[in-house]
Amino acid sequence: MATLSDETARLNPTSPIIRLHRNDDVVIARSQLVGGTTLPGEGVTVAGLVPAGHKVAVRAIAPGQPVRRYGQIIGFASRPIAAGEHVHTHNLAMGEFQRDYAFCEDAKPTRYAATSATFEGIVRPDGRVATRNYIGILTSVNCSATVARAIADHFRRDIHPEALAAYPNVDGVVALTHGVGCAVDAEGEGLAILQRTLGGYAIHPNFAAVLVIGLGCETNQITRLVEKQHLEGMVASGRLSTYNIQDAGGTVKSIARGIDRVESLLAQANEVRREPAPVSHLVVGLQCGGSDGYSGISANPALGAAVDLLVANGGTAILSETPEIYGAEHLLTRRAERPEVAGKLVERIRWWEDYCARNHAAMDNNPSAGNKAGGLTTVLEKSLGGIAKAGHTNLVDVYEYAQPVAAKGLVFMDTPGYDPISATGQVAGGANLICFTTGRGSAYGCAPTPSVKIATNEALWQRQQDDMDLNCGPILAGEKSIEEVGAELFQLMLDVASGQRSRSEIHGYGQNEFVPWQIGAIT
Repeated sequence: MATLSDETARLNPTSPIIRLHRNDDVVIARSQLVGGTTLPGEGVTVAGLVPAGHKVAVRAIAPGQPVRRYGQIIGFASRPIAAGEHVHTHNLAMGEFQRDYAFCEDAKPTRYAATSATFEGIVRPDGRVATRNYIGILTSVNCSATVARAIADHFRRDIHPEALAAYPNVDGVVALTHGVGCAVDAEGEGLAILQRTLGGYAIHPNFAAVLVIGLGCETNQITRLVEKQHLEGMVASGRLSTYNIQDAGGTVKSIARGIDRVESLLAQANEVRREPAPVSHLVVGLQCGGSDGYSGISANPALGAAVDLLVANGGTAILSETPEIYGAEHLLTRRAERPEVAGKLVERIRWWEDYCARNHAAMDNNPSAGNKAGGLTTVLEKSLGGIAKAGHTNLVDVYEYAQPVAAKGLVFMDTPGYDPISATGQVAGGANLICFTTGRGSAYGCAPTPSVKIATNEALWQRQQDDMDLNCGPILAGEKSIEEVGAELFQLMLDVASGQRSRSEIHGYGQNEFVPWQIGAIT
């Protein structure tokens, strides 16, 4: 049977179960198992009903003993578990155990491709390469959100097709609004994160130009935002325009002013063309949401195989969602390129433990109702499957939320597990493509960065194909290997980066999914 270390193999299409590691205490049901079913190769008979994607014990496990999947601990038996029994929330729980961080022990030289792959990108005057060509409208505070949306709506192709008819090279005008910007500590961490996020979007290569609109009296003053994020050059070049509603004379005048400004930018924004660019200019944010028991078997490892190809061709991948690597972080510290990189990751884990303690929360409370219905039981199990998105290359650096990503290769950005917040931080850091795996089905898109949606299983693909860009069900069916689907996904990444529209783009997702991380006191 295929294991995580044997990705060129295909799963046995006739077996009703999937074994991921020779040392595992559980196997995964490929389809629903009924009582009395004999598990091939295991010498175990199923007791009761086990849903598809869920776990079944292959040996008796005493209370307090660890339970392994992927060859790693996913929890501890909370009561006696008999061989053949369904293993889930009723008999598996979290517990403390030591992780062997073994800094850099598994790091190895990166094997680069002899000839770098290319995609058709948009080269900006400063040499950065875009995958899309938008005009963006950002807000300093929630109070200016309505004005920003009204300006963007004036240029919506589905409402006013004539507005951009003469500008086919402009992908659209998008308003990215948020719910904060005032009643916060002017010197606090919360405002600093918001400003860093807005600054990252303002300079994002996928924006030809940006407007920043404020109310005028908010804590998050635009002048200070420009100063703190070093945006003076953008203002001087005309790529960044700013104004306040109070100074412009109110809502109606502010909307008219914004429309006039966008119209003045369209002709120049349209003067772009796509040209071959090396994959070293591709920065891919890795996301998984609505995960299920198959995520760590099909879609996440396939994305990991694509990441290995991306890195081999000089590109960058951003793994994130710190609460969703919790309990599996030792697999990354072992792959860290330098001890200080591993130390930075452990430092972020400790920050989260303290953050949760201060807010009377728990790091082991991450799996959602949908995750559990899909077969995931603990955050450890979810994390071990989620980390498969990172492939096998070295971890070269660790960044805080929305910090600009400069390194090439696999990096980690500290973000919450909530997908819109996490992806917002990645895009602020420079991601010009998002790859998003899902097992339960997720309706998500991103602007100005296209998002590729990857289904873990055939049932989801058939049910929600309208939202999905790639089906990893053939891995579970034994029709394709992880590496084969990973190669398909890598090509899809290049195609979407070259202008092919993803399903979420076709549906118009992206503006509502801009969600900066809110941290700190609101007064």
